[in-house]
Amino acid sequence: MKRLEGQIVIITGGARGIGEGICEVFCKEGATVALWDVMDGQPTADKIKANGGRIFFQKVDVTNQESVDEAVAEIMEKYGKIDVLINNAGVIRDKSFLKMTRQEWDTVMAVNVDSLFVTAKAVVPHMKEAKYGRIISASSINAFMGAFGQTNYSASKAAIVGFTHSLCREVGKYNITVNAVAPGFIKSEMTDSMPDEVVKAGIEMIPVKRIGTPEDMGYAYLFLASKESGFISGHTLHANGGSLPV
Repeated sequence: MKRLEGQIVIITGGARGIGEGICEVFCKEGATVALWDVMDGQPTADKIKANGGRIFFQKVDVTNQESVDEAVAEIMEKYGKIDVLINNAGVIRDKSFLKMTRQEWDTVMAVNVDSLFVTAKAVVPHMKEAKYGRIISASSINAFMGAFGQTNYSASKAAIVGFTHSLCREVGKYNITVNAVAPGFIKSEMTDSMPDEVVKAGIEMIPVKRIGTPEDMGYAYLFLASKESGFISGHTLHANGGSLPV
């Protein structure tokens, strides 16, 4: 039995990277996935469809309530429910603090933090009515240890932890759980562009001695999205290969 058979799942920022990995894993486990992105996610959706996945692309700006509301309305009209919301969309605008502009700060906060308010506002009423839901948001190892040039990013990912702790207290009575995943060093377009010696040095600091993959993250999200995780809420799952004691 596939763990998400018959479930309707929204995955934001699903066009590439960790988001694409989550989409692939969730489709393998039987979910019907709405891939949201401001980028063109159709090639990703087509690739997953070709492997038997049930997935469709919606171009959605997660910082815009009207854009999100319209996409949710389309899903509800077609499927009548939303079981899982994955808040994976995120951006970086790295720069040392004294050189960082207000726009670079605001952009990161809008996409990484404000989007959680926007998406949850649209989805939670439907989960409440159904008396079931899973909300999982993307934090980061840097929410807990920081990183040079990432005061905006690290602050935004720490805010997600606070959001998760608080919202879970409000919606738990409706059988809705709210959790977060904090990835560590994960293979991505950014890591692919790094010099080999930098990547090797990063891997040496990871106790399991390898870089994480989008698929690794997909399975971390899968656990928290499953019906079996119903007694876990307000939790941040650290998926970093042991890099950060928790």
